[in-house]
Amino acid sequence: MADDKKSQNENSVAAERRTSFGKGAARKLRATGKIPAVLYGHGTDPVHVALPGHQVALILRKANAVLDLDIEGTEQAALVKDVQKDPVLQIIEHIDLIVLRKGEKVQVEVPIHVEGESFAGTLASLDENTLLVEVLAISIPERITIDIEGAVEGTQIFAKDVVLPEGATLVSDPELLVINVTVPEEADLGDSLSAGDEATGSPEADADAE
Repeated sequence: MADDKKSQNENSVAAERRTSFGKGAARKLRATGKIPAVLYGHGTDPVHVALPGHQVALILRKANAVLDLDIEGTEQAALVKDVQKDPVLQIIEHIDLIVLRKGEKVQVEVPIHVEGESFAGTLASLDENTLLVEVLAISIPERITIDIEGAVEGTQIFAKDVVLPEGATLVSDPELLVINVTVPEEADLGDSLSAGDEATGSPEADADAE
């Protein structure tokens, strides 16, 4: 519970309503260290806001970030839908936010995190980087952890085999292959050497030698 409260406090963001729009206004806003954003969803009129740049950039390091907005005294939970960045400078230029209602469930792609090492001599391939799950909007997990410690050759972990965080329901295809453990193929140096010896011992090579 303490961790949940801490997380909610960290995601509490004071937002200011915007009345000026366009590229010029957005550029001026970013020059003051703020990020232009728009909040919409559930049939509500779009609300244009300005967010504190540094704080929000830190929050966005986590996937599927939920912001607890304080819009000039009005509280509203919002899911980060889209983040637009400058392709060169990687500066956040604009954020799209979706209105969240209490008790609402959302479908989100959650990153997969692999822990442990497969059996010596094997290679564990991660075929999927995320899984689509349905969860309460206020309880979106940061990641889905899969432990492969000691997994032997031939081990295959499908989406249906993954232990999901509490409260999460799988939406992705249950038969989706997530992790595949194999033994890497090695080049047969013996065959290569044999081929080389045969080439050296060819009739043309013998004639040159004479």
